Order: sequence, then C-alpha cells, then structure tokens
Amino acid sequence: MRAERRGRAGAVLMLVAAVLAACVLAPASAGARSVAGGIALRAALEMIGTPYSWGGGGVNGPGYGIGHGATTKGFDCSGLTEYAYARAGALIGTTTYEQWRAGVRITRDLLEPGDLVFYDSDKKTPGPEHVALAVDDQRIVHAPHTGAYVRIDPLDRADLLGFVRVEVGRGDPGL
Repeated sequence: MRAERRGRAGAVLMLVAAVLAACVLAPASAGARSVAGGIALRAALEMIGTPYSWGGGGVNGPGYGIGHGATTKGFDCSGLTEYAYARAGALIGTTTYEQWRAGVRITRDLLEPGDLVFYDSDKKTPGPEHVALAVDDQRIVHAPHTGAYVRIDPLDRADLLGFVRVEVGRGDPGL
C-alpha cells in the first residue's frame, strides 16, 4: 500500500513538473500570455494533494472550513482560486459568484493557463456553483468536492458555464 501511494505521489509530481515546464516554456499566443494567470496556476498546482474543505481556504492558503468542512484544513473550489490569484496580486472575492464577475469573460478559443473556468451544476439557481483554473485548453486544477483532494481533471463537463480572465493591474477587478 505504501509503495502504491509513493508511486502515485511520484506520478503526480512528474505531472505537475511537466505542466509547470509547459507553462514556462510555451510560446506566447497571438496575445501575450497572462503573467498573473501563470502565477495563479503555479500556486494552485503547488496545492495538489491538499484536502477539500467546504468553506475552507482563502488568500492566506489552506484553512478550516465550515459545516462538514470544519474539521478539515484545506480548500473548497473558490478558496483555492482566491488563494491562487492572491499570490498573483489580485483579490477576486471569496465565492464563485464574486469570482464570476472578477474579470473579463472570454471565449474558449482565447483560453490561457490560469484563466478561471466556471461550472453551473444547479440550473435552478443562477450563476456558477464551481470554479477551477485552466491548466490548458483540456485540463483544470481544482478542489472538486468533499472527500477529494486538489487535483487535475478534464476541463470538459456537461455543466461548463464559461471562462473569465482576471486582469491584474488594470484597476479594480470587478469586486
């Protein structure tokens, strides 16, 4: 069992190293890549393996959540993205609803590493219920749900809502 865990941990570290290298070495697209997005993505990738904690985490990193997250130190989805962007110098708010308004909406063809990716899993209430950071145009890093850990998953899901680019250094990010 220990060897299996070490093997998985080694595989995760290799994946994180490869993703970080790709983010640093990838040529800029037609528009310059978002420096803040790259910093935020790196911060989120460094948190892979951190437990999910409902209501947990924020600008200062992992924290104890609320309700069923009160005994777990970690992140919920918006806590992870809030922390990541705080490391890049942007305050984007604490909830998915605030973060949905924290930048400029973009289309998928403009998606860059570190852009926010939103999902709307409850069609009865307006707005997003989940947020992640784009690793690339196929993958996200996020804190998925209770019992899980910060991890990389496929970007495409049926409840995909949209994308937001946080513009650091251009005034108030929309809070």
